[in-house]
Amino acid sequence: MAKKLEMMVVASKVKAYLKSKGCMTAGDTAEALNKNLACMLDDAVRRTKANKRSTVKPQDL
Repeated sequence: MAKKLEMMVVASKVKAYLKSKGCMTAGDTAEALNKNLACMLDDAVRRTKANKRSTVKPQDL
């Protein structure tokens, strides 16, 4: 069984941001965003380690 990913995004902030842009938010939007963020951070960690660093920098994103 896959381990559930801890929520890193604030769903209410995502909803408020999208509302300010004139859009509504589906119930699973924050979870999908959270999964994409985790993938993005995993890629950044790989680039960081490939460059023999331990600090993730903006250019790794």
